[in-house]
Amino acid sequence: MAELPDRVRRRLAEVFGDTMPDVTRDELDDPRPADRERDEEWYRANRPPHHDRDR
Repeated sequence: MAELPDRVRRRLAEVFGDTMPDVTRDELDDPRPADRERDEEWYRANRPPHHDRDR
């Protein structure tokens, strides 16, 4: 496949932005324990009613 002209690549980048981040989540340090605890509380509080809450 031929390389796209610069103007086309610039327009695609303008419309769609950067599709891949420079750093992915798995490359980052683990979140602080307080962040994990807060996130877990949020997920428990916002669990859909059709999911079993006894687990």
